[in-house]
Amino acid sequence: MKPMIVAVATLMISVASHSATSQMGGMRGNSMMEEGHMMGGAGMGDISRLRHRYFMRHGIDTTYADKSNPLDPNPPVLETGERLYTNNCASCHGESGLGDGLAADSLNPKPANITAFSRMPMASDAYLYWTIAEGGAPVNSAMPAFQQNLEEEEIWSLITYLRAGL
Repeated sequence: MKPMIVAVATLMISVASHSATSQMGGMRGNSMMEEGHMMGGAGMGDISRLRHRYFMRHGIDTTYADKSNPLDPNPPVLETGERLYTNNCASCHGESGLGDGLAADSLNPKPANITAFSRMPMASDAYLYWTIAEGGAPVNSAMPAFQQNLEEEEIWSLITYLRAGL
């Protein structure tokens, strides 16, 4: 499927879910995670969709909105990104970024398939930076926030590595 069609389809699912929620007498969960469960079905409550819905409703914090990756995908940057991914992300997102790491089964919502997501049009530099920096706090997931543990250049190295295809 073409990326634009996927983005439109995802938005339509989000709108349909919101409509269905409104038609159920305004019943809404207290968190994005609960809303994800209301969507039902295996995989429908995954973190990518929850984060997308949050983004569509609230946008990105202005702290991150204008961020743009200053790094080129050269060997030192990619090596740093790979090391950071292995040490901080692989246990949940998996070696290949498919959301199937050793810890993934114990998490709800499940970790995102960042291999696919990092190449989608919605996954701008600002969006990916925001996701890594803030972690799961905005969407009530277990993803830790890395803004206190990683330097800005390390986050950009990680994003560069993700975009290069793990």
